[in-house]
Parts: sequence; structure tokens; C-alpha cells
Amino acid sequence: MADVIFSSWQGEIIDNRGKSRESFSAPKVKLPGEFEKGLPVKAFMGWDGIILCDESVDIIDMSVKYAEAVQKESCGRCVPCRIGSKVILGTLKGIADGRGNKGDIEKIRNIAGSIKDGSKCQIGQTGFIPLLQALSFFGPEFDRSIAEGRKAKDGEYRISVTAPCMSVCPTQLDIPKYVEAISEGRFSESLATIRQNTCLAGTLGRVCVRPCESNCRRANIDEAVSIKSLKRFAADYEIEKNVKRDVEAKIDQKKKVAVIGAGPAGLSCAYYLAQMGYPVTVFEKLGEPGGMAAVGIPDYRLPRTVLGGEGSLVESFGVTMRYGVTLGKDITIDQIRKDFDAVFIGVGAHGSSPMGVEGEDMGYRGFIAGVKYLLDINNGKDPYPEGKKVVVVGGGNVAMDCVRSSFRIGKPDVHLVYRRTKKEMPADPVEIHEAEEEGVEFHYLCNPKRIIEKDGKVVGVECIRMELGEPDQSGRRRPVPVEGSEFVIETDILIPAIGQMVDFSFLDKKEDFSITKWNTFQVDQETFETNIPGIFSAGDCETGPDVLVRACGNGKRAAWKIDEYLKGEKPKARMSEKFVKFFGDVKVYDKNENVGFLGDRARLQLRPMAPEVRKWTFDEVEEGFRTDEAITEASRCLRCYRIGMIAVG
Repeated sequence: MADVIFSSWQGEIIDNRGKSRESFSAPKVKLPGEFEKGLPVKAFMGWDGIILCDESVDIIDMSVKYAEAVQKESCGRCVPCRIGSKVILGTLKGIADGRGNKGDIEKIRNIAGSIKDGSKCQIGQTGFIPLLQALSFFGPEFDRSIAEGRKAKDGEYRISVTAPCMSVCPTQLDIPKYVEAISEGRFSESLATIRQNTCLAGTLGRVCVRPCESNCRRANIDEAVSIKSLKRFAADYEIEKNVKRDVEAKIDQKKKVAVIGAGPAGLSCAYYLAQMGYPVTVFEKLGEPGGMAAVGIPDYRLPRTVLGGEGSLVESFGVTMRYGVTLGKDITIDQIRKDFDAVFIGVGAHGSSPMGVEGEDMGYRGFIAGVKYLLDINNGKDPYPEGKKVVVVGGGNVAMDCVRSSFRIGKPDVHLVYRRTKKEMPADPVEIHEAEEEGVEFHYLCNPKRIIEKDGKVVGVECIRMELGEPDQSGRRRPVPVEGSEFVIETDILIPAIGQMVDFSFLDKKEDFSITKWNTFQVDQETFETNIPGIFSAGDCETGPDVLVRACGNGKRAAWKIDEYLKGEKPKARMSEKFVKFFGDVKVYDKNENVGFLGDRARLQLRPMAPEVRKWTFDEVEEGFRTDEAITEASRCLRCYRIGMIAVG
């Protein structure tokens, strides 16, 4: 982290000017020492103030460059921002060129204040905050420049536009833009904006874990905007209105790319490579697109028709899909490498992690791994027809899918065992709530200890009570067994859903690849390239079991690196990727921020079927927004764009 000479970030004034480094006060927010290797961070100017780490930075030049960025991003709808930003920029340029006048400072202050008070979005409301602070805390520098006619010293800067919601989206969706388009009835334009950053709008509109909503500033005044559901609305509108897709395949590159796996990572990678003009062939062992999303997420949450349509979208760009091809059986990596110039591996985590419970490796009937259980159900098969009582072990979304799907295949008695409390459950709170409504019986602070069997069949599971001890590496309190608290739950089906694993049996020679201790491909985190040149990887086989939206984002980023590799360039992180990390350090969202007005418009929610109806059907359980509802909900967005600028050395 860089030492801070001056900071006004988030209202905390740290002024170390004139002090020795040993006596510097440390601010709450520090900047990373480097923006990229060999490029030091000298200062940052953004929506909430200034952080200065190097006295060589010319604050006047930095103010000019920041004003240029604000003026460029001003949408022009608010007159004070549209006109005022141009006047401020012109005035600052005059000062920087040595042509400043005595009244310029007061002029900038007055106009910047008017813009801040008269703008409807965060570009105007926050864009000139750091400039006003520069005038206040670095006033003598401005006064001397004007008095002496001194020209400012040019610096080198990196600029990015973000928003609290955008900053945590793994696909880097321009969320305010697509939400605003919906609020104005421009639905096809909204979908086009979404598809600039993902090919899975309808899928993510249903099953994304929505980190964006946890960073929504609207929540500071009432409730977060229903960002995920608005994404679904834009995708569904195209289908319902039969909007013709304006797609033309333009395959003009000679070098070919193979994509292994048609899951979210593979589809995303293929989608972007095809738009770059590369001939792409996707090899998928299933008979449809989606990978684990298709066979691991039940239709009541994600209809297969939605995934199928989005697979067709990818094909429309000229991608060749080869379904029913099993790697390691029908074709090998070595064969693929002979025919293709680059390979992307995006296979899912189809294996199940062991529980470490007595009897789980004995092959008892009724003991079924969660992934296998859902696979059978999604293929229209009851995994164990004679079983009627179900116990699922786990606390994630796979566990929720298992318990909720059990009702839907006619299992009337369904239990979930979780070793921590409800507060620590990683599953989506909506999924937990709907499982409760449907009648799942939850057993918190319990853990299975032994499988009870009779004649080779599961007849029960012995559990032990737990209590929470000290936090573990995940930050959650570690569950500790309570001696002598064992009890039995009668069941004929026991389903472990505590984690998934990647099965690398498809590799010809696994030893050729660097595999991590977590049984995933080891890749360069900036380029997604494995230790074998020309072979890239992202998705569950690289991160381990993770959320679908991250697989989408990483598949896209891997496509960028493959393009550079095929052009003979050294793959490297883009500036936008570097800013994602930088903004992660600075923190774009402040949950304690006083937004400045009271909220009075509750968030609109999708309407689920009644629990007693939906628990027995695989039909989609939530109805999407009507047009009027989508427009109303989208209009709650505060358009929280922020501009960040780094001075680099």
C-alpha cells in the first residue's frame, strides 16, 4: 500500500504535508502501491474526494483531466451539468495554461455547487466533489498559478467509470444503462446493452446470486432495485414479442478455437471469440447447452427452453456446437490440439465431495449424491422411486434445489440437515424462504455421523448436535460437535450436497497440467492460460464450484486473452480488469452513506405461485414483471455512475 500524503476520502481529512514519513497519519482507505507491475499509483481523484501519495502530482493538471472525464460522461439531460461542466473545464484549462484570472476560483465553486445541487444523477452530483475539495485544500497552488501565469505539469492518468452495482458484477454489466433503458421503454436497447457483456441474459435474470443488489445505493434509502428481475424482463420481452435478433455471423479469422464444455464459461468464451471472427467449435457431452446449469438447476428455477434459446444465440454468431461428444472417450485433448490453434476448457464440477460419514462408501441403495440426484430429476427420472422420506445434507443452493425438487417428484417428507445456523447458510435467502414455505423441515446445528442401513438400503441417518465455536478461514464460526447429543432421523434417501468436484478423467495425461491442491486447473490469474501454451481455462474447473455469473465473466475475459494469443501478442489484463481490482480496494459502495433524501417507493418483487401449488410442479414458479411493473421498478434506479481517475508514475 502507498503512503498517503493527503486524503479527503469519505470525509476523513488526513494531511501529512510537511511531515516526515515516520509521523504520517494513516487513513482508513489506502491505495495499492501499483496499478500494474512497474506502474506506481501516485494519486486518486474520485466521487468522494482526493487521495495523494506523491508530491510530484500537479493538482491543477489532475483537476483539468478529471473535469474532462466528467464533462465527457455528462449525459447532457440536466442543463446545469451539460453547460456548467463545459464552463468549468474551459476555466480550469485556462488556469493550467497560465491564462487564469483572479475570479476563476470563485466562478468554478459557484458553478460546481449548482451542478451538484441541480443534477439528477451521480455524474453531476459527485463529479465535482473532488474539484471543490482541490480548491479548498490546495487553494494556494491555484492562487500561485493564476498570479504567476504558471503552466501546469502534464501527468499520466488512468480513468474509469463505475457504479456501486457495476463494481461487483463479475460480467461488468453496465447496469444503470440497461435499467434506465427499461425505465424509458427502450426494451430491445436494454437487452442489447446486457448482451454486450453476457450471452446469458435470461439465465442470469433467473439464477444470478445478484451481488449488484447488495451494492445498490437505493438500499440506503429504502430497498435495492430488482436488478436481476429487470434483466429477466429484457430477455423475456424479446421472446414474448418475437423480436427479431439482428445477428450476422462474421467469421473471417483463419485460426480456429476449440471450446470444451457448453456451460456458462464455455458459451461465454465462444460468444466473444465468434464476434471477433474466429471459427469456434464447442464440444459438449450433454445433448444441450448449459452444462451444470442445464442438469443441475431445476426447471422451476431455470426452464431448459431459456438455456436452449441462449445456446442458439451463441450458434447464430457462427459457433459450431457438437453435442453428445465426451472428452477422453469420443475425442482426446491431443486430437483437439492437432486440429485447433487454441483450446479453452470450461468443464463443470460434476463430481460430489465426500461427507466423511461412516457408511457413505458402502454403496447403499438410497444414498445418492446431490449432483446425481438433480441430474436424474432434470432428465425426467425419479432417482429412487421406492424412497419417500428424504434427508439432504448441506446449506447451499444445490441443497435447496434437492429438497425443493424432492416434493416435485412425489416425496412428501423432506428434511434438510445443516451444521451451522440459518444465518450462516450460503444459499440464496429467497431459496431458503421458499423452501420453508413449501414445507421442508430444517435441522440446524446438526451434522450426520453415521448412515443406518438394513438389507443394503438406507433406513436412517444418525446425526449429532453442533455448537458454534471460533471463526474458521471462511469467517464463519466453526461448528463443534456436542458430545452425547446423537439422534436419528428416519429416511430412505440420504443426499449429500456439501460440495462438488471436478473429474479430470477426461485428460489424456493429467500430469501434463499443473493442478492445484483444490483439484482445479492452475492458470495465470491475469490471462487464464494453463501451464501448457495455447490451452486456457475458466469456470468451475478453474475456480472450483462457484456462482454461474463468475463463470460467465471469466469465460468472456478468457476469450480476450485467447484473441491476443492467436495474434501473437502476450496476453495481459485489460485496463478495465485492473480497475475492477483497484475499485475493490477503494470500495465504490458505502452502506453507511447518507444519500440525502428519504425513500418512499418499495421494491417490486416477482410473484411466485402459492406454495401449496408450486411444490408439486416443475413449471417456472415466478411470474416475470409486466411492462408497467418493469418501467416502475427501473425508474427507482438512482443512476449512480462514478468517475475514478488514477495518477500513475
